[in-house]
Amino acid sequence: MTAFVALAAGLVFGLGLILSGMGNPAKVQNFLDFFGVWDPSLALVMGGAIAIGLMAFTWAKKRTTSVLGAPMQLPTSTALDARLLSGAAMFGVGWGLAGFCPGPAVMNLLTGHSEVWLFVAAMLVGMLAQHGWERARKQPK
Repeated sequence: MTAFVALAAGLVFGLGLILSGMGNPAKVQNFLDFFGVWDPSLALVMGGAIAIGLMAFTWAKKRTTSVLGAPMQLPTSTALDARLLSGAAMFGVGWGLAGFCPGPAVMNLLTGHSEVWLFVAAMLVGMLAQHGWERARKQPK
């Protein structure tokens, strides 16, 4: 049952990315180009996602288990530290330069474009590097 729900959620997410235009890097870059050919349509997508996310997190905070019975694992830290801010900045710069964030990039792998494969490879290398740095940081010296 869990695998079916995960598959259904992924399909709905992918369909939402396609319908919203988030899978089109040119549309994303035009959204971020305030002083050029600005396309504000993705602001509606983001606003809708934020509204749904707020409702979902408000509901989830009141629960100890998910609908499928798994324990709730919500973030507990509220710190705005250098690691969070630098990670957010790197994400934003990468999103602006490539026109992809992780979800649409994985979705676009099926297009076969070399730029998408390069982006996903770089994303995976970055994830592995962060994992290694985190493990090294936690080891006693």
